[in-house]
Amino acid sequence: MKKRASQGPRPKGGVIKIAGEFTNYSTSELERQKKLFDLASALMPMYGPNWHRHSQVTMRVGALSRALYYNYLYQKIVDVPGVVCEFGVQWGATLTELIHLRSIYEPFNYSRTIIGFDTFEGFPNVDAKDGGFSSVGDYSSAKGYEHTLETILELHESFAPLPHIKKFQLVKGDASSTIDTWLANNPHAIVSMAIFDMDVYQPTKDVLQKIIPRLTKGSVLVFDELNCSFFPGETRALDEVIGINKLALKRSPLQPFGAWATFGE
Repeated sequence: MKKRASQGPRPKGGVIKIAGEFTNYSTSELERQKKLFDLASALMPMYGPNWHRHSQVTMRVGALSRALYYNYLYQKIVDVPGVVCEFGVQWGATLTELIHLRSIYEPFNYSRTIIGFDTFEGFPNVDAKDGGFSSVGDYSSAKGYEHTLETILELHESFAPLPHIKKFQLVKGDASSTIDTWLANNPHAIVSMAIFDMDVYQPTKDVLQKIIPRLTKGSVLVFDELNCSFFPGETRALDEVIGINKLALKRSPLQPFGAWATFGE
């Protein structure tokens, strides 16, 4: 499990680290969120067979905002061949959203494999270029969680068309290294969308360098912490590999630090 970190002084932007994750929640907001969590926990057993719909009554606006953001991005690759790679999975919420979006927009496109890369043990290393706020082990999930996530994603795919064909893959380990094996084992793979949510400098730089030959004009590069003062490594990695003035970076009002660009444009 994650190391429980105490609430220390707030770094840039009023952000604190709790349980190995950064948050900008105020003390009051954390208290109200705890009340909502307690209500959600009490209500869940009462929802019956449609629990997955009724449980949205306690979903906070940030979760809906993120889902709408990826809905917007996914539509940009429907006519682009290739797989979707998410680098930085943690608990797998975005992978689940991507699987649902594939079921909605292209239910019979079983070539649109969705691959999630993560250590599932948090950051494997932190570079000086990461600004001093991150620590090794931040953003870990539970021990062995990748097996639980595998089961969850299998169940999600079972409710969609072509359930007998597995259309996702989890790759455990430091993506700086595992990307080499994955590329070698998948010489056919074009990357239609690459989502960079590893937050820190070194794996972001390594992976970006290595997947460029697999991008096509029209591939979408997505960055989760660009222009972010407490995760400067992501911006620095992009700048060193491609150059931030070489891409027409765009943002959405739905996410504060999310940015994306269409490769080749």
